[in-house]
Amino acid sequence: MCNLYNITTTRDAVMAFTKAFSDKAGWNEPSLDVYPGTLAPIVRVGADGKREIASAIWGMPTPPAFIKGNYDPGVTNIRNVNSPHWRRWLGPTSRCVVPFTSFAEPDPANKVVGGRVPNAWFARNSDRPLMFFAGFWTPWRGVKKVRDGEREFELYGFLITSPNEIVSPIHQKAMPAILTTPEEVDLWLTAGWDTVKHLQRPLPGNMLVVVEPPAKPAGDLLL
Repeated sequence: MCNLYNITTTRDAVMAFTKAFSDKAGWNEPSLDVYPGTLAPIVRVGADGKREIASAIWGMPTPPAFIKGNYDPGVTNIRNVNSPHWRRWLGPTSRCVVPFTSFAEPDPANKVVGGRVPNAWFARNSDRPLMFFAGFWTPWRGVKKVRDGEREFELYGFLITSPNEIVSPIHQKAMPAILTTPEEVDLWLTAGWDTVKHLQRPLPGNMLVVVEPPAKPAGDLLL
């Protein structure tokens, strides 16, 4: 599953692509690595009916049966939209798009003894143009970190689907559902579920490349 992505673009580019009217996130970083549980920009339809950039924490509420302990780390990647837990967020008011320019998948074949698994990075092409994950968001009250106690949050996650032939050699189980045009963004943010559910599909192989292969491990490989 994708648990790391990068945004290397401008706020103006995101607003122009998505037709957002305002930026409530105050985000304008030249490059941002996003990990689970961190704050990142999303684009959604605001309470006034206009599109806005907002900040939310990556990790939707976990289905209760899978929560261990007295806090919820969240679910970053969503696949089974037929689950009753996820169906409540399928409508357009709970949908968002998540800007990114590249995403990472760990390569288990390069796992290092006692070390982390190197990542392979994927993008539309070597220029890393702006694309979007098809996402969901929700307000939520609960505990993310025990030391912080119960708080109010806005959370997001995004759809995953079967991998295409570019991703599957690295990650055989899944890849994000990606939107590449303003028309797909418009559809995702406005239409009913039956109209947009086809967007939970892998990109064609000619629309994605490996921009950074996994780094050569420094140490002994696990065989």
